[in-house]
Amino acid sequence: MVRVAADPKAVHVAEEFQHDRPLISCRFDPTGRFVFACSEDFTIQRWELATKNKVALAGHGSWPRDIAFTPSGDVAISCGYDEMLIWWETAAEKPQPLRTLKAHQGWVDAVAISPDGRLVASGGRDRIVRIWQVEDGAPVREMSGHEKHIYSAAFHPSGEYLLSGDLGGKVHQWEVATGKLVRTFDATALWSYNSGQQVDYGGVRSIAFRQDGQQVAFSGLHNASNPLGAVNEPLVLRFSWEKAEKLRSHVAQGVRGVAWRACFHPEGFLLAANGGSGGGWLLFWKEDDDQAFHKFQLPNTARGMDLHPDGIQVATAHYDRKLRISRLAPKAT
Repeated sequence: MVRVAADPKAVHVAEEFQHDRPLISCRFDPTGRFVFACSEDFTIQRWELATKNKVALAGHGSWPRDIAFTPSGDVAISCGYDEMLIWWETAAEKPQPLRTLKAHQGWVDAVAISPDGRLVASGGRDRIVRIWQVEDGAPVREMSGHEKHIYSAAFHPSGEYLLSGDLGGKVHQWEVATGKLVRTFDATALWSYNSGQQVDYGGVRSIAFRQDGQQVAFSGLHNASNPLGAVNEPLVLRFSWEKAEKLRSHVAQGVRGVAWRACFHPEGFLLAANGGSGGGWLLFWKEDDDQAFHKFQLPNTARGMDLHPDGIQVATAHYDRKLRISRLAPKAT
């Protein structure tokens, strides 16, 4: 694939895909042929980008929360609020569950597949991280140590380690081969407790590695002055991998909401999708600045985001029942 240089300041919404229920999260498959979105109607919707053809993946008994893919893109695994992991054939004409697995007690918010495609990790409201074999769903090991709900998980590009992030802003680094807890990243800036409302609020909503594995970003919110009123601001923390030291606290002046997901772009900048009381935004940061260098307002609050393999297309899942594709390039004339 020939990569065209991305231009964040030229970002614009290029396409919209309609559904009949609010969307929760979204992912492109590794080949870039499809975009998937989890929906509040308990389905996962799949759109083929070239034809706009839409197919439903039905199998979860509650909201599906996220979906991950093997490196080849042949197999997808979704997690949901029905306590389940479900295996799918990504490109099947009429996708049916290949395997279903009760993975946790309570909601399963996090799913991630290892770089070699052999292992899948999951984390949920039971505060346990589990690793399974992708091939047959057999359990490999489980890790305990989180004190609060687990919201996110990601394998290091080397495949040697797994990170899991929780409601309290703690990110544990596990050794995949042994399940040993190696260290903990302090992302507690993403968490707050409001004693008046008695609300635990925030958490590590996404984990993203830079392509070389030398930096990692955690996204969520801060300045939660009124949690029940959704008065808060997006925040993305950038850490060095070698020393687990915080390098940047990326903010966006004048924007309210939650940075639901962040991604490192291959060209060096960081992007995140924000949604909440301040509407929907795509936010962009350079490595040497805490403040966003560009902000793009979306037509509706965003709840999820993913970057296409071409580095130009960005998918966002929205509460208004639409999946939008924005392009980091000038509009075609």
